[in-house]
Amino acid sequence: MTMKKIIYALIIGITLAACAPRDVEITPETGRMGMGMGMGIRHHTTIPEPYTGLVNPVPANEDSLVRGEEIYSTNCATCHGDGGMGDGPGGKNLDPLPAPIAHTSQMMADDYLFWRISAGGLPFETSMVPYGDILDEQARWDVINYVRALGAGVVQPRQMMGGAVSDPAVQAAQQAEMLARAVDQDVITQSEADNFERVHTALEIYMAANRSGMSGLSMDERQAAALSALVDAGTITQEEAAEFKIIHDHLEGSGLMP
Repeated sequence: MTMKKIIYALIIGITLAACAPRDVEITPETGRMGMGMGMGIRHHTTIPEPYTGLVNPVPANEDSLVRGEEIYSTNCATCHGDGGMGDGPGGKNLDPLPAPIAHTSQMMADDYLFWRISAGGLPFETSMVPYGDILDEQARWDVINYVRALGAGVVQPRQMMGGAVSDPAVQAAQQAEMLARAVDQDVITQSEADNFERVHTALEIYMAANRSGMSGLSMDERQAAALSALVDAGTITQEEAAEFKIIHDHLEGSGLMP
């Protein structure tokens, strides 16, 4: 069977006017509007039945990774990049930009990833292909195993379509650039940027280590649960957690957050 390639398109739906932070003017000319729209929808959407609670039944062994690599190279690399960093040649002019799935998949539960691959862009009114109609269940689980292996550095990309290798240093640099733009545009202050970076780092570590316990939760719910756990553990304070949520909403509304 010839497999179609994933093409992300502009997310259609809500406007950002009502949630634009402070005095920042959001216009199509910024080239970032679709990103904020898409992020807002994804954060507030819950995982529907029959996907809720699904757990990957396919071991991430060598056979699965080989199969997943073939599926990923054929269907995903052109937009998401060989390394899963969201920088493939086919996605450079898309809005929103393709997600850095090698990185984000580390924090997402199995059911969420399987749902997104199966349903494609339908829940968010994008033109992403619904792969539930194209790939069988094992193939979808195989590609999940592969993108997580990319992000964990267990496998290296083929470098056929282009794009950087998944690298925590690159992710940190991208986030720093996003925060710097937010400060320059008066979306947030430098102090808020520093707090966001500190809490976000702790949040990612926690969510990656505890993703199996977050099945069935929306992104909002996963984030809230993780922040609460970090406060209980004394990793961050309640004040830092509350400020992080406010900063996150400002960045999401501004369209700067990919």
